[in-house]
Amino acid sequence: MDSDSDHPPSPFLVISLLLLTLCRGALGSRITIVNGCAYTVWPGILSNAGSPALGSTGFELPPGQFQSFDAPSGWSGRFWGRTGCTFDPSTNQGACSTGDCGSGQLECGGSGATPPATLAEFTFGVASSDSKDFYDVSLVDGYNLPMVVQPSGGVGTCLSTGCISDLNRKCPSELRVGSGDGCRSACEAFGTPEYCCSGAYGSPDTCKPSVYSQMFKEMCPRSYSYAYDDATSTFTCSQSDYTITFCPSVSSSLKSATGAGAGSNAGEPDTGTTPAHKEDGRPSWLSNLFLGNSGAAASAGASTVGLIICINMLRILELFL
Repeated sequence: MDSDSDHPPSPFLVISLLLLTLCRGALGSRITIVNGCAYTVWPGILSNAGSPALGSTGFELPPGQFQSFDAPSGWSGRFWGRTGCTFDPSTNQGACSTGDCGSGQLECGGSGATPPATLAEFTFGVASSDSKDFYDVSLVDGYNLPMVVQPSGGVGTCLSTGCISDLNRKCPSELRVGSGDGCRSACEAFGTPEYCCSGAYGSPDTCKPSVYSQMFKEMCPRSYSYAYDDATSTFTCSQSDYTITFCPSVSSSLKSATGAGAGSNAGEPDTGTTPAHKEDGRPSWLSNLFLGNSGAAASAGASTVGLIICINMLRILELFL
């Protein structure tokens, strides 16, 4: 009797797997934001010009909780954590001690972080061109809390990056904010061209690391410490999801962010709420596809030709499942 291993996989199965792989690239990346801090963090999200909003521009994230978003192929923008926030529960009006976006609301509504703030920056590749994702953790606008970015399931080098050191505790007095809630960059503190890489210092040849940016770099070797710190601070990956963790635990395979390790993939968080999932466990964009709601899927994953093709092909595939 022939065993199952003697039979080659059916062409239908092979085509199905290839289709799902191609659609995964066209539909972009999942970004999961995890709060590993012992206190509440209010993440802010800013989409760059030409990129759609991800469903929220600011929200509350209690300790130990997480929230996920689906970013479309080609999306670019930044994430940060606001701390020391007070918001009126009835109006959502308020402000934060660090990372405040100046909107006066829980939602940042298209406004960026007020320095100092640790930033996670992304530019996702366009699936149709096989381009790479670029990502970094930046201290160019200062520092307010530890942060690590970890790729998961990607292709390429895909190293983790970030800053797990508490720069607030070691911040020089001339850069310190308040009672130590944040640490400003030298540019923010002094505003001179040599620190801001502007004017006569507006090129990599003329703008060199300062004593302050070198201190940031020693503490956080993989993070951007000043404007032209590209060589050791920008990372690439393809077809990956990403986890952004505030106050990461060194013991949870995040040592790579200090430059000591080779990097590791992030595991799926095991607590919290994931609004980008439906009750059946599928991501919302996939549920929309199987329910025939192509409009909702397109708004969540970018209206591209590749996405439309995937929607229709998955509908056809559903007929045979």
